[in-house]
Amino acid sequence: MDGNVCIARRFSRFLFHLRSRLSMNESIGRFEMLLSRGEAHLLGDLQRCRPFLVCGKQVGVMQAKVVEAACRYPDVFQMDSSGMISMHPSLKTYEERSARINHVLTQWKEERLFVTLKGWRNECYEVRTGFADPPLLKMDRSAACLFGVRQYGVEINGYTRHPQLGMSLWLQRRALTKPTWPGKWDNMVAGGLSVGHSVLDTALKEAEEEASIPAYLLANLRSAGSVSFYFESERGLFPNTEFVYDLELPADFVPHNSDGEVDIFELVPVSQVMERIFTPEYKTTSCPTTLDFLIRHGFINSDNEPRLPELVELLHIPLHYLYSQSSSQSPISPN
Repeated sequence: MDGNVCIARRFSRFLFHLRSRLSMNESIGRFEMLLSRGEAHLLGDLQRCRPFLVCGKQVGVMQAKVVEAACRYPDVFQMDSSGMISMHPSLKTYEERSARINHVLTQWKEERLFVTLKGWRNECYEVRTGFADPPLLKMDRSAACLFGVRQYGVEINGYTRHPQLGMSLWLQRRALTKPTWPGKWDNMVAGGLSVGHSVLDTALKEAEEEASIPAYLLANLRSAGSVSFYFESERGLFPNTEFVYDLELPADFVPHNSDGEVDIFELVPVSQVMERIFTPEYKTTSCPTTLDFLIRHGFINSDNEPRLPELVELLHIPLHYLYSQSSSQSPISPN
């Protein structure tokens, strides 16, 4: 059995029954519908993808168009008899693998082969089998979705107990110059976990750059776990995990941007936040973090949302099931 089919079947154990229950129920909640935007095509898509392995361990999944492009570089990628794509075993070190894949990606960018590379970041993600595992290589952030590697980020819910508005969240509208989701509403602070930065370091750095939050207020930053989800767009595949922080702010504090990546900030009452996330103006991949906040703080509960258990499950998709392949096959010609 092909490795890619095994992946889809293994991963579907969680999603199949959940989605079946939702699709058979005409009273499906709009929260579930919202979170199913990205995952709706997951099972079929994975059956058409190929596992991507490094050092014999799976780190990603590749769509057919990316596999075809990768096979032009037999000294960098190889395909085994089960159809799994691996980085060439002659590339022994983190540095060698990173350099070779950067060479390939640079050529693809110059050829304008994939739309995602138009947003080249000059900032890298590290590629690993799981968050606790050692990194095997790094690649530009814009290219991670081509290989379906797990992406990690940090999001901060900035909230305040306003005397007139009640519990409210600070939201940002992303600058129109952003390479992704320009002009969309987003959580107060968000950023990808790039090479050389820990989760907490990233949270503090982004809070200062995006919202100019002073250190004495950041002392109140509280870890609130993580959310995980799958999203697909024209750019590629996004198995994302976001580390979540809550930050209670004084009612008179107003964030302001210092890195040019935010258009405006707006303080929005929780009741309006719940409506705004359903609009196309809200960044789809930020919805899980916002919903997670509303659940943890009791604004979405079993009284006003009977399908709360399903909703919570959709906020914590077990992405690790995607990355359980290993290779003992012999390589074959990619042609």
